[in-house]
Amino acid sequence: MRGQTGALFLLERIADELEDRLSLVERRFAVAVDLAGHAGASAERLRRSGKADLVLEIERDAAFLSKGPGERLAIVADEEALPLKAESVDLFVSTLSLHLTNDTPGVLVQAARALRPDGLFLAALLGGETLHELRASLIAAEAEATGGVSPRVAPFADIRDAGALLQRAGLALPVSDVDRLTVRYDSIFDLMRDLRAMGMANMVSERSRRPATRQFFRRAAEIYAERFSDPDGRVRATFDILYLSGWKPHESQQKPLSPGSGKVSLAEALKDRSPLR
Repeated sequence: MRGQTGALFLLERIADELEDRLSLVERRFAVAVDLAGHAGASAERLRRSGKADLVLEIERDAAFLSKGPGERLAIVADEEALPLKAESVDLFVSTLSLHLTNDTPGVLVQAARALRPDGLFLAALLGGETLHELRASLIAAEAEATGGVSPRVAPFADIRDAGALLQRAGLALPVSDVDRLTVRYDSIFDLMRDLRAMGMANMVSERSRRPATRQFFRRAAEIYAERFSDPDGRVRATFDILYLSGWKPHESQQKPLSPGSGKVSLAEALKDRSPLR
């Protein structure tokens, strides 16, 4: 698929999904934070949802702050140094920014610290096999040209690792799932244009500093088309979107039973369900 909003199609799609998920939560939140939503799609959904009394936008660059009628509560700050007091926020939303941070666990810890007890954390980030086609094509082209390779596409978290980060940050009732989206482009160059517009240029410090030539990118485009094109000639790009949610611990939340507190043994519970005689 290819969205109607150009390079922002992913942000729009994910903002809609997070709005749907939030609609299932029978709560109203006094203060909500939209962290690095990039152009305000998620902040706009938070406002129209009626789930938050106050929405605070935090962006690294003022150019990304949403614009529209009415007042906007917004600040410019580094998402890795959140200017938030402890237990000052009821809902924390992050849309496609966590995978771009240098210290993702640290950001999660800060978010958890800022949440009030029983506050909700919602996030969407890229992970899994995202852009594996682009990574493979660039590696193959570089190996042909230089005999070696360097990381030209940033690594992405596995869903199990992403879920574990919620627990490390001290969030309760963690949930993680993945939605795979396949987007089609006319060529590798259209894909890279969208990635730059979304602020997803390669930021890996160990990447090669040697300037890439036009010949290199032409060869990468050829490899991409050879390996990952459909019969109509358009190429595929995979985006694995990881959705995470967790709650700041509170005494009202469900808690797991302590070991040994069960009343019925597992063997007893399963004996009538066994397919064996």
